[in-house]
Amino acid sequence: MTQEELLMQIYKKDDRAFTLLYDMYSKSLFSVIYNLIRDHEEAEDILQETFVKIWKNIDSYDESKGRFYTWILNISRNTSIDRLRSKGFNNRQKNLSSDNFVHLLDDSNKLNHKIDTIGIKEFVKKLKPKCIQILDLLFFKGYTQQEASEELQIPLGTVKTQNRNCINDLRNFLKV
Repeated sequence: MTQEELLMQIYKKDDRAFTLLYDMYSKSLFSVIYNLIRDHEEAEDILQETFVKIWKNIDSYDESKGRFYTWILNISRNTSIDRLRSKGFNNRQKNLSSDNFVHLLDDSNKLNHKIDTIGIKEFVKKLKPKCIQILDLLFFKGYTQQEASEELQIPLGTVKTQNRNCINDLRNFLKV
């Protein structure tokens, strides 16, 4: 079944289409969610929430504004970031053992792994080091532009401009 046929069936709320949708995209969405959340059970919960949102909001998808995969990727990313910022999640994190944070020591060396999970590793490698740093904070670690500004100790306007320029550079590499 092509993506167009799948979308038509999803618009019709066909249950088989939902199963196909899940089979096609669950692994890649889960890896993006897990890279942000770092908790397997929580990531599974967010994945389920993501698919419910996709199913309920399929009418808001506009093909002229972007690819379907990009749309569902943004839903999963935004749902993950919402969960990260939620009070309940933050309270649960306060009570975790130190074993859950061992990955923080390795994270700076794992940017390439994080980028590779959505398949753009080679393109991101071509960007300037500052772009790699900004994209890591904003897209892979879920920072707001304000938080990235504080982390990098540069003005907010500079973060916004560099982010826009970096995304444009990435688009040029991807020929999008």
